[in-house]
Amino acid sequence: MITVALPKGGLLKDSIELLKSIGFDFSTFLDSSNRQLEIWDKGRTAKAVLVRNNDVPVYVEYGQAQLGIVGYDILQEKRPNVAHLLDLGYGECRLSVAVKASSPYRSALDLPPHARIASKFVQCAADYFNQLDLPVEIIPLYGSVELGPITGMSEAIVDLVATGKTLKENNLIEVEEIFVSTARLIAHPLSYRLDEDHLQERIEELRAIVLK
Repeated sequence: MITVALPKGGLLKDSIELLKSIGFDFSTFLDSSNRQLEIWDKGRTAKAVLVRNNDVPVYVEYGQAQLGIVGYDILQEKRPNVAHLLDLGYGECRLSVAVKASSPYRSALDLPPHARIASKFVQCAADYFNQLDLPVEIIPLYGSVELGPITGMSEAIVDLVATGKTLKENNLIEVEEIFVSTARLIAHPLSYRLDEDHLQERIEELRAIVLK
């Protein structure tokens, strides 16, 4: 039996539609009255667990799920021990550096040495500024990161941007794009190598649909 870890939030609907195309129907998770966090597909050939995006790779790494769908941003930040199999192409957003529109900074290299950068993507932000050879202080924030520059806590933020509407509404602007994030298919490495429950066949079915 294959278990799939599915992410709550913006990736869920497209993930369910994709899995339905290979016979795994977990659409019960889209019912607003449903409170179950673990369900079987209608044919009882697979089950899915509904977890936070951040937790998907944890369930896969520890073998509680053989497959998972998660944002690339999470893989870059958490760096779990999972098999990264396929770019699914949906859920596109970008990890960017943003500053107050009224600030003098128009690129990351305009920031002064030891500037404060607020972000929930602590590892990604640190790696990016290390590559620029620009020493900064990373301030971990897990709520409204946009408040960092607004309140003066930080000179800039590193955060996910989709439409840019939230930045604009808070008088912030993007000055650098670090990377583009999309939904990714991941697998438990040992389950994938051993081809448990014909896992590789299911993965190839998904690959054929995504790449057609």
